[in-house]
Amino acid sequence: MKMVHAVIKHMRLDSVQKALMKIDVHGVTLTEAKGFGRQKGHMEVYRGVEYEVRFLPKVKLEIATPDEKLEEVIDAIKSAAFTGEIGDGKIFVFDLLDVIRIRTGERGEEAI
Repeated sequence: MKMVHAVIKHMRLDSVQKALMKIDVHGVTLTEAKGFGRQKGHMEVYRGVEYEVRFLPKVKLEIATPDEKLEEVIDAIKSAAFTGEIGDGKIFVFDLLDVIRIRTGERGEEAI
């Protein structure tokens, strides 16, 4: 099993969610996040005062998936989150040792 963390733009969230639902992925955890990479932030004006926004708002998705479905999940996220601009995001993949569904006690892929 794998754990996929995808950091994407807010505006692409709906299309990523639809793409994941289309491939029958329904278990997703969403976290509001802030960060920077090559974008390095930008300047904004608030009440006449200019200031630098270093950490930009992003969305972090966490998805547990069986190994055989991993490439399908990655492809769905990549195609739905793509705009071609800096800041489209990143996908991180980790090994997932175990999953336990608290309600039933199921373990492994059955608990996903």
